[in-house]
Amino acid sequence: MTRPVALARWDALPLEKVTEMVARKTVRGANLTLTQSYLKKGALVPRHAHAGEQMIYVLQGALRAELDGRQVMIREGELLQVPAGSPHQAEALDDTFVLDVTVEPAGTPGPAGPGEEAP
Repeated sequence: MTRPVALARWDALPLEKVTEMVARKTVRGANLTLTQSYLKKGALVPRHAHAGEQMIYVLQGALRAELDGRQVMIREGELLQVPAGSPHQAEALDDTFVLDVTVEPAGTPGPAGPGEEAP
């Protein structure tokens, strides 16, 4: 079934406080989730994986991610592509704004975001 066209104003979306260290705004589509997250310096996103591909774009600040057994620094203006099914975790090295896009195969539960366990 096709979803209807939807229009949202980003400023009007509710800010969800995930933890004391993480807040976010999220829009979910049928197979895509767009999330803008704010992570305070020192925030930890626990190890998790998604059924689909994820792209993490750092708008401001910096993250240290662990992916495939190696550490990767993601700085302002950089994008990390996380393959489907790859376990990963992250730590905010500064107060950090992140834009995250996650694609999920049809029929899978919505993706977990920073501070959440994956389904």
